[in-house]
Amino acid sequence: MTHDPFNARTTIDTPLGERIIYRLDALRDMGDIDALPYSIKVLLESVLRNHDGRVITDADVRAVTQYDPAKVGEAEVAFKPARVVLQDFTGVPSLVDLAAMRDAIVRMTGDETTAALVNPQVPADLVVDHSVQVDAFNSSMALTINSEMEFARNRERYEFLKWGQAAFDDFSVVPPATGIVHQVNLEYLAKVAWDADGMLFPDSLVGTDSHTTMINGLGVVGWGVGGIEAEAVMVGQPIYMLLPEVVGFRLTGTLAEGSTATDLVLRVTEMLRAHGVVGKFVEFYGPALEDMPVADRATIANMSPEYGATIGFFPVDARVLDYMRLTGRDESLVEAVEQYYREQGLWRDDTRSITYSSEIELDMGTVIPSLAGPRRPQDRVELGQVKAQWQRDIGGLRPAGAAAGERVTVTADGETFELGEGDVVIAAITSCTNTSNPDVMIGAGLVARNARARGFNRKAWVKTSLAPGSKVVTDYLVDAGLLDDLEALGFYTVGYGCTTCIGNSGPLPEPISAAVNEHKLVVTAVLSGNRNFEGRINPDVRASYLASPPLVVAYALAGTIDIDLTSEPLGTDRDGNDVYLSDLWPTQDEIAAVVEASVKRDQFTDKYASVFDGSGEWQAVRTSSSLLYPWDPSSTYIQEPPFFVDLDPEASPITPIDGARALLVLGDSITTDHISPAGAIAVDSPAGQYLIAQGVEPGDFNSYGSRRGNDRVMTRGTFANVRVRNQLAAGTEGGWTTDLLDGEVKTVYEASLHYQAEDVPLVVLAGKDYGMGSSRDWAAKGTFLLGVRAVIAESFERIHRSNLVMMGVLPLAFPEGETAGSLGLDGTETFSIAVDDRLQPRQEVAVTATKEDGTATEFACTARVDTPIEIDYLRHGGILPMVLRNMAAVDQ
Repeated sequence: MTHDPFNARTTIDTPLGERIIYRLDALRDMGDIDALPYSIKVLLESVLRNHDGRVITDADVRAVTQYDPAKVGEAEVAFKPARVVLQDFTGVPSLVDLAAMRDAIVRMTGDETTAALVNPQVPADLVVDHSVQVDAFNSSMALTINSEMEFARNRERYEFLKWGQAAFDDFSVVPPATGIVHQVNLEYLAKVAWDADGMLFPDSLVGTDSHTTMINGLGVVGWGVGGIEAEAVMVGQPIYMLLPEVVGFRLTGTLAEGSTATDLVLRVTEMLRAHGVVGKFVEFYGPALEDMPVADRATIANMSPEYGATIGFFPVDARVLDYMRLTGRDESLVEAVEQYYREQGLWRDDTRSITYSSEIELDMGTVIPSLAGPRRPQDRVELGQVKAQWQRDIGGLRPAGAAAGERVTVTADGETFELGEGDVVIAAITSCTNTSNPDVMIGAGLVARNARARGFNRKAWVKTSLAPGSKVVTDYLVDAGLLDDLEALGFYTVGYGCTTCIGNSGPLPEPISAAVNEHKLVVTAVLSGNRNFEGRINPDVRASYLASPPLVVAYALAGTIDIDLTSEPLGTDRDGNDVYLSDLWPTQDEIAAVVEASVKRDQFTDKYASVFDGSGEWQAVRTSSSLLYPWDPSSTYIQEPPFFVDLDPEASPITPIDGARALLVLGDSITTDHISPAGAIAVDSPAGQYLIAQGVEPGDFNSYGSRRGNDRVMTRGTFANVRVRNQLAAGTEGGWTTDLLDGEVKTVYEASLHYQAEDVPLVVLAGKDYGMGSSRDWAAKGTFLLGVRAVIAESFERIHRSNLVMMGVLPLAFPEGETAGSLGLDGTETFSIAVDDRLQPRQEVAVTATKEDGTATEFACTARVDTPIEIDYLRHGGILPMVLRNMAAVDQ
């Protein structure tokens, strides 16, 4: 029951009927709300509406109302999002945790009816999009084959999801082969103004995927969190957060001919990484927004994790209404959105004088075609410089023993060719980042049409794929007559899901894979995705480049990254004439005309009318309808996790960490992919050997991402990425370390078992940007289950830092300007960390590292436990044990 001490609650007539709103202008006497960034005003409305005098107090409302962009980081507020979205790789383990919490609360209370206490308190939608893999390609049967293999591999998981849909209220599942969660959210799930319980308020959400921020392009505040935090929100907990800095990003001008929204977002990512926006909001404004469609805004917002921001927000305006109408939202809702946002001062108005923490500006007319790579999204390379940059990068990409410039004769699918360094073996039109944008998808189709007319085809060694983020994309490509042209170049639809962008690229053809591995060739991938971290896209690929869909097509034709597409021909046509990329590239007017003629409202209304129904295969999945999940001890996909087994009813005090040893010593830019890979499981890895011992054939291993409901697999897979380089096991690559108790080099998992058997706590040492990338909660869960008590790094990315704390692992930041190397640490030391139950947010903590000869180095780290509630999480051993104890206590 909320209170209204500020007299903000009022009833208005809307196209939806009478609705209660909480007026922001009721707070004018408290602060200059007109100067607040739009995104902060959304937070303000939330605390105002949810004010109850206990969890959310007068002080919370004042703190947001009096937001000072120059002085942030001290005021903590409790934010209650309207809803939660999940994808299946992170959603399945979240659901596993909720099922395990039901069992735990029954054990704690002795009353089976208390299981119902563990239930979503806000709407939660899970979209199954991460499970389809590109096994079949370059075939009209690819979609069918890949779908059949997806169901064969994932039936247990899908049975579990169907159980969850029946067992939990306010929990819905969008079945496989529908689309990608962020595109489905953008095109269908989001309402912009949420209408519930007779109230109208801004739509807001958190999601278990870092690219949840895509919805910011529709004017909806939302961001990615770990599955752990999302579970807490689902069971009624607010998100406790420090009010962030808000960086204003002014956009002017229009894109030049030949440039795309992809090129724009790569430039924005580069600029914001340099500016420094980790943990901050970014809010876009300026005259360029007047004509910028939501599809372009969504592309920019989608890559917010790549530039490091919590959100990349575009306020609601007329372009948002245009998109809502195009995508089939009800007209009464569209009109209510305009009324509500204007009434609340949330409608974009560039005449308003908003005060930002800092500002940055870009003339979009200066943006030129680019790629990003070979390992990070922020490493933008102008198209004309790709060849030269590749030739500078190749030396650092070659593994030991590789011969420079070697070319190998390969025969595959009846064709013989030479394969060498820089050759593109994967060209994937993939990811919601770009497949949600009709301009770049139509652009890719027109490049394909023009290339086909000149007699071009993909190179024989290129694995091509088209994985739209929704079925609407297929409809408009068919209506435009462009799908045939894409298919003629090998870009057949392989599935409606994330595929290559998340590492589900599937295996390369065996002869190509064998040549790459036997000769240590550095081959490349070009994809229209949002991430290209090493080891992510495919285990055979050492260099991956992000590009617009039209450029993906171009590189499939070229077959190599070692080409200057601005000056060198792609090849010759049937008449022997040189053909350049510029000969194939459509004009903006051509693209706009096809989009106007082909993208229609009825495509959206038709495809989303039965969004929750699924295919016959999905409908045939049968499962239990019990309140408690019937765990199967023989399952290799779903197991009850150990987090709540034998959970004490009371929390324990925080105690010093003494006698700790380093499990890994890592460098900069360690991603959550490095920590907890999502892709293929190697036969000789601890996880692979576990599965074989359970009777699983290697061909049925599936992926780490699909096995996240089984802690036995995931703990063994932690730090098992094939590109992890641990300085404690110099010269190795993959999940290896030196066990400091016996001096043996062994797998990280094997070493952790030895340490835990000897009761030795563990630490991880790392460099800058530790935990960048996906919102992957298993990167924290696996770390915890390996016995790691603390991670000491130069800096942390936002979501992973939060996830560590929510699992009871202490993140510590080295002193400013210091590194493990500058402090003389090599990881062989024994560590003592002077932390106790008096810990305060961001407190300095004394760390002593003692070498074998007894010499000690002392330094003061900052405890990256940023809020008082996070201290409680540590004390409880994580947020979910705290929630569970609180639930059990209330029931007593």
